[in-house]
Amino acid sequence: MNVQLHLGDCLEVMRSMPDKSVDAVITDPPYGIGLQAEKFTHWNGKKHNRYSRIIGDDSPFDPTPFMGFRTVVLFGANNYSDKLPVGGWIVWDKTLGKHDAKQAHPEMAWCNKKGVSMFRVLHNGVINDDSVIGNNQPRFHPTQKPVRLMRMIIEKFTNEGDTILDPFMGSGSTGIACVQTGRNFIGIEIDPDYFKIAERRIKEAQMQPRLDFQDGLAQ
Repeated sequence: MNVQLHLGDCLEVMRSMPDKSVDAVITDPPYGIGLQAEKFTHWNGKKHNRYSRIIGDDSPFDPTPFMGFRTVVLFGANNYSDKLPVGGWIVWDKTLGKHDAKQAHPEMAWCNKKGVSMFRVLHNGVINDDSVIGNNQPRFHPTQKPVRLMRMIIEKFTNEGDTILDPFMGSGSTGIACVQTGRNFIGIEIDPDYFKIAERRIKEAQMQPRLDFQDGLAQ
């Protein structure tokens, strides 16, 4: 299993990558909603710190450079669906049916595979899958996805041994999920602070023995 991490602009890094070196793009890009992440704080296990702003979130997202791969999964695609071809949708249900749905709105991702898939992974305010199930992992990024959610998506849409690219790596959840499921990973992040967090988290995941995760089936 191979892991490559790049600090820089994803479009520049991708231009240097060999053709057919990636099987799937799975990512949560900045999609132009102007999220003021720096106004929010997160608990790092010792104290509350402010998030860094999301670079690129003040401009509309263009999915075109990320479309020419066998498998493509783009979160937040309902915000730029007019720029996407006909495809399928992933619905992330955050409530597991046990919490107030008003506090945990579902999120959607576009996929270049037809059909609709639903994944139920807890994510409700300060209560989230990584903190409850994932060894009390704090949130490092304002739009951080639970590792278990990314694992479930990766296992449904890719094969063991595939190479997965996350051009907007953030805090590295996709990379951790790849390590845990036997996929090669290429991660790119433009923010130096988030890059360091992702690098550390993925290295920690590589040091852990691989387990056979029982996440259940997507619906």
